[in-house]
Amino acid sequence: MTQSNPRPLDGITVVSLEHAIAAPFCTRQLADLGARVIKVERPGSGDFARGYDERVSGLASHFVWTNRSKESLTLDLKQDDASEVLDSLLAKADVLVQNLAPGAAARMGLSFETLHERFPQLIVCDISGYGEGGPYEQKKAYDLLIQSEGGFLSVTGGAGEEEMAKAGCSIADIAAGMYAYTGVLSALMLRGKTGVGSRVDVSMLESLVEWMGYPLYYAYDGATPPPRAGAAHSTIYPYGPFPAGDGGTVMLGLQNEREWQAFCEKVLEQPELASDERFSANFKRSANRAELRALIVEAFSHMSSAQVIERLELAQIANAQVNDMAGVWAHPQLEARQRWRQVDSPSGSLPALLPPGRNNAFEPRMDAIPALGQHTDALLTELGYASADIQRLHQQGAV
Repeated sequence: MTQSNPRPLDGITVVSLEHAIAAPFCTRQLADLGARVIKVERPGSGDFARGYDERVSGLASHFVWTNRSKESLTLDLKQDDASEVLDSLLAKADVLVQNLAPGAAARMGLSFETLHERFPQLIVCDISGYGEGGPYEQKKAYDLLIQSEGGFLSVTGGAGEEEMAKAGCSIADIAAGMYAYTGVLSALMLRGKTGVGSRVDVSMLESLVEWMGYPLYYAYDGATPPPRAGAAHSTIYPYGPFPAGDGGTVMLGLQNEREWQAFCEKVLEQPELASDERFSANFKRSANRAELRALIVEAFSHMSSAQVIERLELAQIANAQVNDMAGVWAHPQLEARQRWRQVDSPSGSLPALLPPGRNNAFEPRMDAIPALGQHTDALLTELGYASADIQRLHQQGAV
């Protein structure tokens, strides 16, 4: 296998009016599979995620993560000349992805209905907080707000009401980006059968609520929802972090009664606990978790983290280290599987994780992170604009 092997989306062109996370994460994954992604940005400022921080050699961490392998074209879409450039791009494109403010795309003549009349093969993917229609259509939506509306905060964090916690990453944006990505792939497959494009309408709320299926059904028909349990599992026990005698923390998880018996015999070395009436079934262990936790903590207090993990491994009990970000950067499994590559950027070479889901037939595309407007002139030339016209567009501020 070499990088010259064809990729699934070679020859597919994606135009994206995107910012922040959901749409850029979708289109970066399309680029991973070989698509040409033309990122349309506002002149002078661009995707506002470019300014979130300067943690990656002066570049923003969110932007570096979601924007490799793209071309950056700056357009002021409020100007007619810039709109003509976008029209020329869409005439040759396969997909338009946008996550502008609700209604903004339609006001610019970029609704699916309008575009479908002019470009019947074009696939349009609209990403928004709450989706089209309904009382929340125009409501502003950011990741944390969707975590709140979607019920995620109600089951995440510590036991008290004041201890609710958001996810440490943009989980609602990521969920929407994933459904947009798979939605575009399915639309491309459908177009292969019908010959015409379709619309993919992705809501952050609906994406995250889909991921909330377990707590939703656990609380079905007015039942008590799963309680907040910090880093532990809310309904399975023991499943979560436990301190060891050296001050470290070990994460472990038991899923069935066979594992519970092995845990008592080989890890705690207290085989009698396996048949203790307080702990003889998962629902009993969960109900009596305070008592059981005290027994586990006492047993672990005489061992180092490494010794606890050694016993867990011998008993074939699932376990994990509680890594910080430095631990993940240096993770031996990622290194052993050669999951890191180097990509170019305006700040030089940077490490980038290969996309999950390795395919033995091709190498994912892992190209540079673009500077703002880096490809504007080249794209205009490709569209047939002469040098004088390109200069005029710059002078007008259209690009």
